[in-house]
Amino acid sequence: MQGQVFCWRWRHNPLRRRSDVVEAWTVLIVALLLFVCAPAAGILAGWAAHGGAQAEADARRAALDRVSAVITKDAPASMPSVESSKVPTYWTAARWTEPGGGTTTGEALVPAGTERGDRADVWLDERGRSVEPPPTDTAVWQHTLAMGTCATGGVVGAVLVTYFVVRRVAARHRLDEWEQEWARTGPDWGHRPA
Repeated sequence: MQGQVFCWRWRHNPLRRRSDVVEAWTVLIVALLLFVCAPAAGILAGWAAHGGAQAEADARRAALDRVSAVITKDAPASMPSVESSKVPTYWTAARWTEPGGGTTTGEALVPAGTERGDRADVWLDERGRSVEPPPTDTAVWQHTLAMGTCATGGVVGAVLVTYFVVRRVAARHRLDEWEQEWARTGPDWGHRPA
């Protein structure tokens, strides 16, 4: 009995309307889209995003020079924060030897709490200016996961919105079909032949 109630829209019966069949097929297609196509879209988007982000990080890393610098001024201490587990970074004075051999004093991006005399890596652009470091592998993977998640969520949202629209239209058609049936059956309802 349970199987008969569950699949009544798929079998031929006098109560089944065309809108019931449309709704049954819609549920099947929605399930396929949600459980197969949405994850596949997320994986493809993440894969494409990873390739692009990794290529950009590699190109940036190749365009920059990394040198070791001696910090000449203490960086501010980090403030305890509940919001982030990431250690903040600050620009502070440092001295380093350029790839060409000259010594330069400038600003270096260092973690909070770095003290005078500590060593830190400094990334230099083609003009010898200190710039932010290229994206790390962790940043590339975070970008990958974010893009994959957004793509999956976008597909899920579009599928669910479409499903609710189709379901509403099917319900309206079902009510119209019932109204037409009642118009044919209603006048005879309750009349008994004499």
